[in-house]
Amino acid sequence: MGAAGAGAGGTAGERGRLINVAYRLLGSLAESEDAVQEAFARWYALPRSRRDEIVSPGAWLTTVTGRICLDVLGSARVRRERYVGAWLPDPLPDPVGRGDGRGSDLADRMVLDESVTMAFLVVLETMTPAERVSFVLHDVFRYPFAEIAGVLGRTPAACKQLAASARRRVPDAGAPVAADARADVVRRVKEAWENKDIAALVDLLDPSAVMTADGGGLAGAALHPVEGDARIASYMVAVADRAPGLELLERSVNGAPGLVALRGGVVLTVASFDVAEGRVARIWVVRNPDKLRPWVTRGGGERR
Repeated sequence: MGAAGAGAGGTAGERGRLINVAYRLLGSLAESEDAVQEAFARWYALPRSRRDEIVSPGAWLTTVTGRICLDVLGSARVRRERYVGAWLPDPLPDPVGRGDGRGSDLADRMVLDESVTMAFLVVLETMTPAERVSFVLHDVFRYPFAEIAGVLGRTPAACKQLAASARRRVPDAGAPVAADARADVVRRVKEAWENKDIAALVDLLDPSAVMTADGGGLAGAALHPVEGDARIASYMVAVADRAPGLELLERSVNGAPGLVALRGGVVLTVASFDVAEGRVARIWVVRNPDKLRPWVTRGGGERR
């Protein structure tokens, strides 16, 4: 693919970019790492003479990674039918590496932008695997449909149609909410939650707000979405009542203001928020410990 940017025979700078592509396609850091590892394994399995013939190793690796992700997305639908409760994408902490895309942690390789917000990733989950691949590669990474066709094994026209269908699933963003305004709303949610102030929480929530929790059967979480400002507020206060000593920290989650809940220094919950017109419209709560591993060493040391 033309945007790969790797010279002939050079793949050293590709891993971080491929991880970014795979995470947006899969929503899982572990699955993204596996997909990229498999792509590199296939690259190095090629005879040296064949590798030398490939003009753009990055293009080759992107195509292979895309095909692997397409297969994973197909099998993931079956696995998620057996998942306990709602399935949410892995929440991303802010990078703490060197900032050059080559940090030792997978999360340090992520470019945090609108395409990794929890709201956007949840919408991607509603797309078919082919729609998601076509949409993400074209609309997010700006690959031409002629090259996406090589990933999907379809014509460029068919890939364009898939992306258009996917695009219709993305709701109108509406007026953008300034980062400071979003952070202020999240901060007030934190304070109201800490104070177990149901009235204050209701005032901060949109009347039709929805909270979705992912415990994966490994941590306590509501199996079905909690809907409505009063029900969500009561649920949040009940959680606080059942967990004395719960500590809330303001943290960036997938590049947007969020909250992290710790108990005894252990990260138990990462919460993402969608804010519209000064109120919280959606809350996504990840409690599955398998999805919180990138947060283990990042739970403390943040503003309170």
